[in-house]
Amino acid sequence: MPEKYLEVAGHSLYCYEWDNNGEAVVLLHGGLSQTSHWDAQVLPAIEADFHVFAYDRTGHGFSGDRTGSLHFDYQVTELIAYLESVVRQPAHLIGYSDGGNIALLAAIKRPELVRSVITLGANFHFSGTLPLPEFDGFISPEDQEEYNRTSPDAPETMAQKIQRMMKIWKSEPTLTIKDLATIQCPVLVMAGDDDVIAHSHTIELYENIPLGQLAIIPGTSHQLIKEKPAIAQLLIQEFLEDLSYPVTKMPIRRTNPGME
Repeated sequence: MPEKYLEVAGHSLYCYEWDNNGEAVVLLHGGLSQTSHWDAQVLPAIEADFHVFAYDRTGHGFSGDRTGSLHFDYQVTELIAYLESVVRQPAHLIGYSDGGNIALLAAIKRPELVRSVITLGANFHFSGTLPLPEFDGFISPEDQEEYNRTSPDAPETMAQKIQRMMKIWKSEPTLTIKDLATIQCPVLVMAGDDDVIAHSHTIELYENIPLGQLAIIPGTSHQLIKEKPAIAQLLIQEFLEDLSYPVTKMPIRRTNPGME
Protein backbone atom coordinates (compact mmCIF):
# COMPACT_ATOMS: atom_id res chain seq x y z
CA MET A 1 0.00 0.00 0.00
CA PRO A 2 2.00 2.99 -1.24
CA GLU A 3 1.54 6.16 0.79
CA LYS A 4 2.89 9.44 -0.52
CA TYR A 5 2.24 13.11 -1.00
CA LEU A 6 0.80 14.04 -4.38
CA GLU A 7 0.12 17.45 -5.88
CA VAL A 8 -3.63 17.89 -6.31
CA ALA A 9 -5.15 21.20 -7.37
CA GLY A 10 -1.88 22.98 -6.61
CA HIS A 11 -1.24 21.65 -3.11
CA SER A 12 0.03 18.49 -1.39
CA LEU A 13 -2.31 15.74 -0.26
CA TYR A 14 -1.29 12.60 1.60
CA CYS A 15 -2.57 9.80 -0.61
CA TYR A 16 -3.05 6.05 -0.38
CA GLU A 17 -3.45 3.44 -3.12
CA TRP A 18 -4.00 -0.30 -2.95
CA ASP A 19 -3.05 -1.97 -6.25
CA ASN A 20 -5.67 -4.00 -8.09
CA ASN A 21 -6.99 -4.17 -11.61
CA GLY A 22 -10.65 -3.70 -10.70
CA GLU A 23 -12.85 -0.62 -10.84
CA ALA A 24 -11.80 2.36 -8.75
CA VAL A 25 -13.14 2.88 -5.23
CA VAL A 26 -12.30 6.03 -3.25
CA LEU A 27 -12.55 6.07 0.55
CA LEU A 28 -13.53 9.41 2.09
CA HIS A 29 -12.91 9.71 5.84
CA GLY A 30 -15.00 11.68 8.33
CA GLY A 31 -14.59 15.24 9.50
CA LEU A 32 -11.70 15.92 11.92
CA SER A 33 -10.47 12.42 11.10
CA GLN A 34 -8.12 10.75 8.60
CA THR A 35 -7.85 7.71 6.35
CA SER A 36 -6.02 5.53 8.89
CA HIS A 37 -8.91 5.89 11.37
CA TRP A 38 -11.25 3.72 9.31
CA ASP A 39 -9.66 2.10 6.25
CA ALA A 40 -9.08 -1.23 8.04
CA GLN A 41 -12.82 -1.56 8.70
CA VAL A 42 -13.74 -1.09 5.02
CA LEU A 43 -10.93 -2.78 3.09
CA PRO A 44 -12.02 -6.41 3.70
CA ALA A 45 -15.13 -5.73 1.61
CA ILE A 46 -13.35 -4.22 -1.39
CA GLU A 47 -9.60 -4.75 -1.63
CA ALA A 48 -9.79 -8.14 -3.41
CA ASP A 49 -11.91 -6.93 -6.32
CA PHE A 50 -11.37 -3.18 -6.63
CA HIS A 51 -8.60 -0.66 -7.13
CA VAL A 52 -8.82 1.29 -3.87
CA PHE A 53 -7.73 4.90 -3.41
CA ALA A 54 -7.89 7.26 -0.44
CA TYR A 55 -6.43 10.55 0.75
CA ASP A 56 -6.33 12.73 3.84
CA ARG A 57 -8.32 15.83 2.94
CA THR A 58 -6.70 19.23 3.34
CA GLY A 59 -6.46 20.12 7.03
CA HIS A 60 -6.87 16.47 8.07
CA GLY A 61 -4.41 13.73 8.98
CA PHE A 62 -1.10 14.12 7.19
CA SER A 63 -2.38 16.87 4.83
CA GLY A 64 -1.65 20.44 5.88
CA ASP A 65 -4.30 23.11 6.33
CA ARG A 66 -5.20 25.87 3.89
CA THR A 67 -7.53 28.84 4.01
CA GLY A 68 -11.15 27.69 3.86
CA SER A 69 -10.19 24.04 3.61
CA LEU A 70 -12.76 22.72 6.10
CA HIS A 71 -15.77 24.03 4.18
CA PHE A 72 -17.68 21.52 2.06
CA ASP A 73 -17.37 23.53 -1.16
CA TYR A 74 -13.59 23.39 -0.82
CA GLN A 75 -13.60 19.69 -0.04
CA VAL A 76 -15.83 18.66 -2.96
CA THR A 77 -13.72 20.75 -5.34
CA GLU A 78 -10.67 18.93 -3.97
CA LEU A 79 -12.34 15.53 -4.46
CA ILE A 80 -13.19 16.35 -8.07
CA ALA A 81 -9.58 17.38 -8.72
CA TYR A 82 -8.39 14.15 -7.07
CA LEU A 83 -10.69 12.04 -9.24
CA GLU A 84 -9.54 13.82 -12.38
CA SER A 85 -5.79 13.91 -11.69
CA VAL A 86 -5.10 10.80 -9.56
CA VAL A 87 -7.88 8.24 -10.06
CA ARG A 88 -8.46 9.18 -13.71
CA GLN A 89 -11.60 7.09 -14.12
CA PRO A 90 -15.16 7.13 -12.78
CA ALA A 91 -15.13 5.76 -9.24
CA HIS A 92 -17.32 4.28 -6.54
CA LEU A 93 -17.24 6.58 -3.51
CA ILE A 94 -17.50 5.28 0.06
CA GLY A 95 -17.82 8.16 2.51
CA TYR A 96 -18.08 8.13 6.27
CA SER A 97 -19.94 11.07 7.90
CA ASP A 98 -18.58 14.26 6.25
CA GLY A 99 -16.98 12.01 3.64
CA GLY A 100 -20.46 10.82 2.69
CA ASN A 101 -21.67 14.41 2.39
CA ILE A 102 -18.76 15.18 0.07
CA ALA A 103 -19.51 12.08 -2.02
CA LEU A 104 -23.12 13.22 -2.51
CA LEU A 105 -21.94 16.69 -3.52
CA ALA A 106 -19.56 15.19 -6.10
CA ALA A 107 -22.31 12.96 -7.51
CA ILE A 108 -24.44 16.07 -8.03
CA LYS A 109 -21.72 18.35 -9.40
CA ARG A 110 -19.84 15.86 -11.58
CA PRO A 111 -22.03 12.79 -12.20
CA GLU A 112 -19.76 11.48 -14.95
CA LEU A 113 -17.01 10.91 -12.37
CA VAL A 114 -19.12 8.88 -9.93
CA ARG A 115 -20.27 5.29 -10.53
CA SER A 116 -21.96 4.80 -7.17
CA VAL A 117 -22.00 6.19 -3.64
CA ILE A 118 -22.10 4.54 -0.23
CA THR A 119 -22.68 6.87 2.71
CA LEU A 120 -22.25 5.98 6.38
CA GLY A 121 -23.88 8.45 8.75
CA ALA A 122 -24.17 11.24 6.18
CA ASN A 123 -26.42 14.30 6.26
CA PHE A 124 -27.35 16.31 3.18
CA HIS A 125 -28.38 19.34 5.29
CA PHE A 126 -26.98 20.64 8.56
CA SER A 127 -30.42 20.48 10.16
CA GLY A 128 -30.31 16.68 10.01
CA THR A 129 -27.77 16.41 12.82
CA LEU A 130 -29.02 15.97 16.37
CA PRO A 131 -27.67 18.49 18.92
CA LEU A 132 -23.96 18.07 19.55
CA PRO A 133 -22.16 19.04 22.76
CA GLU A 134 -20.23 22.28 22.53
CA PHE A 135 -16.45 21.99 22.37
CA ASP A 136 -15.09 22.95 25.79
CA GLY A 137 -11.45 23.02 24.73
CA PHE A 138 -10.54 19.63 26.19
CA ILE A 139 -8.49 17.33 23.95
CA SER A 140 -7.35 13.97 25.27
CA PRO A 141 -3.58 13.47 25.55
CA GLU A 142 -3.87 10.53 23.14
CA ASP A 143 -5.59 12.59 20.45
CA GLN A 144 -3.16 15.48 20.86
CA GLU A 145 -0.18 13.12 20.65
CA GLU A 146 -1.48 11.60 17.40
CA TYR A 147 -2.11 15.06 15.95
CA ASN A 148 1.39 16.23 16.87
CA ARG A 149 2.84 13.12 15.23
CA THR A 150 0.85 13.18 12.00
CA SER A 151 -0.23 16.72 11.15
CA PRO A 152 2.20 19.11 9.45
CA ASP A 153 0.34 21.93 11.23
CA ALA A 154 1.33 23.33 14.64
CA PRO A 155 0.02 21.50 17.75
CA GLU A 156 -2.25 24.37 18.82
CA THR A 157 -4.11 24.23 15.50
CA MET A 158 -5.93 21.06 16.55
CA ALA A 159 -8.20 22.98 18.93
CA GLN A 160 -8.64 25.71 16.33
CA LYS A 161 -9.74 23.19 13.70
CA ILE A 162 -12.28 21.65 16.09
CA GLN A 163 -13.75 25.10 16.75
CA ARG A 164 -13.88 25.86 13.03
CA MET A 165 -15.48 22.54 12.19
CA MET A 166 -18.09 22.77 14.94
CA LYS A 167 -19.15 26.14 13.50
CA ILE A 168 -19.32 24.75 9.97
CA TRP A 169 -21.47 21.81 11.07
CA LYS A 170 -24.09 24.32 12.24
CA SER A 171 -24.45 25.84 8.75
CA GLU A 172 -23.30 23.24 6.19
CA PRO A 173 -24.10 21.31 4.05
CA THR A 174 -27.20 22.86 2.51
CA LEU A 175 -28.41 20.43 -0.15
CA THR A 176 -32.15 20.22 -0.88
CA ILE A 177 -34.35 17.29 -1.81
CA LYS A 178 -34.41 18.71 -5.35
CA ASP A 179 -30.62 18.42 -5.40
CA LEU A 180 -30.84 14.81 -4.23
CA ALA A 181 -33.30 13.99 -7.00
CA THR A 182 -30.63 14.83 -9.59
CA ILE A 183 -28.25 12.10 -8.39
CA GLN A 184 -28.05 9.62 -11.26
CA CYS A 185 -26.02 6.78 -9.73
CA PRO A 186 -26.98 4.03 -7.26
CA VAL A 187 -26.58 5.14 -3.63
CA LEU A 188 -26.53 2.99 -0.49
CA VAL A 189 -27.48 5.07 2.55
CA MET A 190 -26.21 3.49 5.78
CA ALA A 191 -26.60 4.64 9.39
CA GLY A 192 -26.61 3.33 12.93
CA ASP A 193 -29.86 2.87 14.84
CA ASP A 194 -28.44 5.29 17.45
CA ASP A 195 -26.80 7.63 14.96
CA VAL A 196 -26.18 11.33 15.55
CA ILE A 197 -28.01 11.87 12.26
CA ALA A 198 -31.77 11.94 12.86
CA HIS A 199 -33.54 8.87 11.47
CA SER A 200 -36.11 11.05 9.73
CA HIS A 201 -33.27 12.84 7.91
CA THR A 202 -31.59 9.58 6.88
CA ILE A 203 -34.89 8.29 5.49
CA GLU A 204 -35.47 11.58 3.68
CA LEU A 205 -32.02 11.23 2.12
CA TYR A 206 -32.79 7.69 0.96
CA GLU A 207 -36.29 8.39 -0.32
CA ASN A 208 -35.25 11.35 -2.47
CA ILE A 209 -32.43 9.61 -4.34
CA PRO A 210 -33.93 7.86 -7.39
CA LEU A 211 -31.65 4.82 -7.13
CA GLY A 212 -31.34 4.83 -3.35
CA GLN A 213 -31.12 1.89 -0.98
CA LEU A 214 -31.27 2.05 2.82
CA ALA A 215 -29.56 0.09 5.60
CA ILE A 216 -29.94 0.86 9.32
CA ILE A 217 -27.52 -1.31 11.29
CA PRO A 218 -28.91 -2.37 14.68
CA GLY A 219 -27.00 -1.85 17.89
CA THR A 220 -24.72 0.82 16.44
CA SER A 221 -24.07 4.56 16.69
CA HIS A 222 -22.38 7.02 14.34
CA GLN A 223 -19.39 4.66 14.68
CA LEU A 224 -21.29 1.83 12.97
CA ILE A 225 -18.38 0.83 10.75
CA LYS A 226 -16.26 0.09 13.83
CA GLU A 227 -19.04 -1.35 16.00
CA LYS A 228 -20.45 -3.86 13.47
CA PRO A 229 -17.75 -4.07 10.76
CA ALA A 230 -18.76 -7.52 9.50
CA ILE A 231 -22.36 -6.43 8.82
CA ALA A 232 -21.25 -3.15 7.24
CA GLN A 233 -18.70 -4.94 5.04
CA LEU A 234 -21.29 -7.46 3.86
CA LEU A 235 -23.70 -4.69 2.89
CA ILE A 236 -20.96 -2.78 1.08
CA GLN A 237 -19.80 -5.87 -0.76
CA GLU A 238 -23.28 -6.96 -1.87
CA PHE A 239 -24.18 -3.45 -3.00
CA LEU A 240 -21.06 -3.11 -5.16
CA GLU A 241 -21.48 -6.61 -6.59
CA ASP A 242 -24.84 -5.70 -8.14
CA LEU A 243 -25.66 -2.06 -8.84
CA SER A 244 -28.77 -2.88 -10.86
CA TYR A 245 -32.14 -1.52 -9.81
CA PRO A 246 -33.49 -3.73 -7.00
CA VAL A 247 -36.23 -6.17 -7.96
CA THR A 248 -38.22 -7.18 -4.89
CA LYS A 249 -41.21 -9.45 -4.25
CA MET A 250 -43.51 -6.77 -2.79
CA PRO A 251 -42.47 -3.36 -4.15
CA ILE A 252 -44.06 -0.38 -2.41
CA ARG A 253 -41.77 2.61 -2.99
CA ARG A 254 -40.07 1.12 -6.03
CA THR A 255 -41.51 0.08 -9.37
CA ASN A 256 -40.31 -3.31 -10.54
CA PRO A 257 -40.54 -3.48 -14.33
CA GLY A 258 -41.64 -6.87 -15.60
CA MET A 259 -43.14 -8.03 -12.29
CA GLU A 260 -46.72 -9.27 -12.41
